[in-house]
Amino acid sequence: MSCTRAVIFANGLLPDPEAAKRLLREGDCWIAADGGSRHALVCGRAPDILIGDLDSLPDTVRDSLERAGTKIQAFDAEKDETDLELALAFAVREGYSSILILAGLGGRTDQTLANLSLLGDPALEKIDVRMDDGREEAFRIGKETAVHGAAGDLISLLPMGTPAEGVATEGLKFPLRHETLVPFRTRGISNRMLGPRATITVERGILLCIHTRSET
Repeated sequence: MSCTRAVIFANGLLPDPEAAKRLLREGDCWIAADGGSRHALVCGRAPDILIGDLDSLPDTVRDSLERAGTKIQAFDAEKDETDLELALAFAVREGYSSILILAGLGGRTDQTLANLSLLGDPALEKIDVRMDDGREEAFRIGKETAVHGAAGDLISLLPMGTPAEGVATEGLKFPLRHETLVPFRTRGISNRMLGPRATITVERGILLCIHTRSET
């Protein structure tokens, strides 16, 4: 593994490609989940690896990617996993400790919910996985995490699967002080950052943090 971080291009929406480009780093390994290849091309180059059943990819595009040196892992269309799940599993097997997923949000509601649910996989417990589109990011919190942004940024905290206990925050307008957030309540929605940094701690359970950046 020569790259330091895996960037997975999903087949969702990418509302601001220029903002997404600013998230990319030199040395990233670009992995496309099927139709996510189009987002990689918009961001500047062909992906290093293409994974999926290729049902969202015209043959002409596939041929051009092969000519550009993209390695292709093709799967049968009748499979049990989404293309993004396969791409994420590949990045985990390759040993990446940092994974950025672009274009995993937006579009079909079922796909967006399924993509977000992938962040709750126990296999990701020690891996920094961020789902981002340049405007909004989503990631899991299992212990303590710092959120970097700006005053006015929107922060929402959602328990994943089971109640999240002992939730405490610093740097948010409405502080939580060792509270329990449960899946069928909206207590953690629509908080605001007071400055460029906030911290969120959870003693038991997993939180899904959704950080929406303020428009500038």
